[in-house]
Amino acid sequence: MTEANAASAGAMQPADPCFAMVAGEASGDLLAGLLLDGLRERWPSLQAVGIGGPQMRERGFEAWWPHDKLSVHGFGWEVLRRFREILGIRNQLKARLLQQRPAVFIGVDAPDFNLDLEAALRQQGIKTVHFVAPSFWAWRAKRVEKIRASVDHVLCIFPFEPALLAQHGIAATYVGHPLANVIPMQPDKSGARSQLGLAPGDQVIAILPGSRGSEVRNLALRFFQAAVLLQQARPALKFVVPAIPSLKAEIERAAMACGTLRHLQIVEGQSHTVLAACDATLIASGTATLEAALFKRPMVIAYRMSWLSWQLVRRRMLQPWVGLPNILCRDFVVPELLQDAATPRALADAVLAWLDAPRQAPQKLAALQERFSALHVQLQRDTPRLAAHAIQQVLQS
Repeated sequence: MTEANAASAGAMQPADPCFAMVAGEASGDLLAGLLLDGLRERWPSLQAVGIGGPQMRERGFEAWWPHDKLSVHGFGWEVLRRFREILGIRNQLKARLLQQRPAVFIGVDAPDFNLDLEAALRQQGIKTVHFVAPSFWAWRAKRVEKIRASVDHVLCIFPFEPALLAQHGIAATYVGHPLANVIPMQPDKSGARSQLGLAPGDQVIAILPGSRGSEVRNLALRFFQAAVLLQQARPALKFVVPAIPSLKAEIERAAMACGTLRHLQIVEGQSHTVLAACDATLIASGTATLEAALFKRPMVIAYRMSWLSWQLVRRRMLQPWVGLPNILCRDFVVPELLQDAATPRALADAVLAWLDAPRQAPQKLAALQERFSALHVQLQRDTPRLAAHAIQQVLQS
C-alpha cells in the first residue's frame, strides 16, 4: 500500500477512535509507548485507555491502573500472593471495556493477563490485537490454542514468528523490534561514560538484576557477591546498576549486604546509558539481554526462581536456550547460568572471561559483535508505522 492509499484508508476510520491497551511491566510500557507514536501518526485525535506506565502516559494515555499492578513473575507463591488482586483488576477492566466498547483492544505482552481478557472481549465482538507473540515456540506449546481463540491479529517482533503462527491459522505481521530503532547501530560509549562520570579508560561492568521484584530478590545478592569477587581480581573495576525507581531501595540493600564495593553506582533508570558505557554486563534473562545485544555488549545471562517455578519451567522448555540473544542466534553465543549454576564464583569467572577476551580471544569478541550487528539489522523495521497499518487492517476487516 502506498503512503497516499494508507492515508486514504486511515481517513475512512473514525476521527477519534478509542483504543484500549494493557501493558504489564516496564518493557511492555516502552513497546506500547512506541506503538502509540504510530497510532497517533495515523489517528492524531485517538483516545487510549487501560493499564499502562509512564511511557504511555507521556503520549496521552489514560491509565486506569498503573502497569506495575501487573508486575508478577513465576508460578507457585509468586503468583498466588497476587492472584486475587490481579483477577479483580482484570474483571473490572473487562466490565468497563464491554461498556465503553473500544474500536480495538491491544494487549502488549503480559500474556497471562491479556489472553484471557482478549478472549472475553473478542467473544463480545470487540476486535483484539496482541503485540509481542507469546513465546509458545520456547515453552508452553499448548498456548498457541489460546492465542488462536483470543486474538484477531498478532504483531510479531521476531521474523520467524508469523510463519509459525500461520501454521496454526493465526494472522500475524512481523513489525520488527522497536528497540532496534531506539538503540543506535554504533553506540556512543564515550558520551555515555561522560554522563555517568566514568573515564574513557575505565573497565566498566553493568549489573542488571531484573525489572521485577522477584527477579531482584533472587538475583541481586548473587550478582553483587560476584561483583565482590570481580573486584578482588580487578580492584579498579567500576560497577554501574541501572535500577527501576520502585526497586532501587531493594537493590541498594542487596549491595550493602554483600560487603564493600568501592566503585559502585546505582542510578535510577538510564539502562541504555549504562549498557552503552559498559565493557560487559551481568544481566538477568529477559528483554534487557536483547538490549545488551543491540548495544553489541558481551554479557553473562543468569536467572533464578523458586524451586517449584523452576521445576515447572524446565519441563516445558522446547529449546536449549533461555536468553534472547542465544535464541535469535540459535547458538550459545553468550553464557547462560541458570538456577543452581548461577553461583557468585561462576558468574564472576564468566564475566572475567569477557574482560580478558580483547587480549586472549579477540576473534571471539569480534565474532560476537558481528553477530549482534547482523541481528540488529534484521530487527530494524519501521515498527510504529507497520504496527499501526496492521491494526488499521484489523479495523477494516
